[in-house]
Amino acid sequence: MATRHLYVVRHGSADPFGELTDVGHRQSELLADRLASLPIDAVWHSPLPRAVRSAQIIGEHLRGVPVREAAELVDHVPHVPDETPPEWAGFFDGYDAAEAAAGARLADALTGRFARPAETEIHEVLVTHAYQVAWLVRHALDAPPVRWLGLGCGNTALTAIDYHDGVAPTVLLYNDMGHLPPDLRWTGFRVGVRP
Repeated sequence: MATRHLYVVRHGSADPFGELTDVGHRQSELLADRLASLPIDAVWHSPLPRAVRSAQIIGEHLRGVPVREAAELVDHVPHVPDETPPEWAGFFDGYDAAEAAAGARLADALTGRFARPAETEIHEVLVTHAYQVAWLVRHALDAPPVRWLGLGCGNTALTAIDYHDGVAPTVLLYNDMGHLPPDLRWTGFRVGVRP
C-alpha cells in the first residue's frame, strides 16, 4: 500500500439556493491556483451544485486532471449523538433513528472509500461540505464520533490529510485559508470575532 494524500475542501460560498456566488467562484479560483503546484491525480466532488461548480473551476485550472462525482461526499449529518449536548439540542431536534442510521451509513461509506492508504501513491482533492470535512478530521484523529460537532470549516479552506500504510493518518493542515485575501475568508461561519 502507498500514501493517499487527501486535500479536503468545502465548496465556495453559495447562495440560499445552493448555487455558487461570485465570491464562491473567486474563492474556488484562488484555491485552484494554490493546488496547481501539487501533483493532483483526481478531483472528486459532492453531487450538490455548489460543490460541483467549485470542482469544475478547480478542474479548469488543473489541466488534464479528471473531475468526477463521488456520492459519498454529499452533505449529510454523519453522527447523531445518543446524548445531545445542550448547545446542540436545537440542531438535532427532529432527527429520528432512521435519519441517524442513514447518516451513519454515509459517513462509513465516506471513510471506507477515502480515509485509507491507496494501492499506489495518489493525490486527491475532495470538494465536499463542512460536516464531511469535520468527519474526516475527527476520523483521522481517532476522536470519539461526537467530536465532529464544532469543527467548523470555511468556504474553500484547505485541509490536508495523509494516509500511510501501517501508521495512523497525519493531519497536515486544517481549515487553512492562506490562499484567500482577508475579505474572502471566514465565509460559511456564523457571525463572530475571527483571528
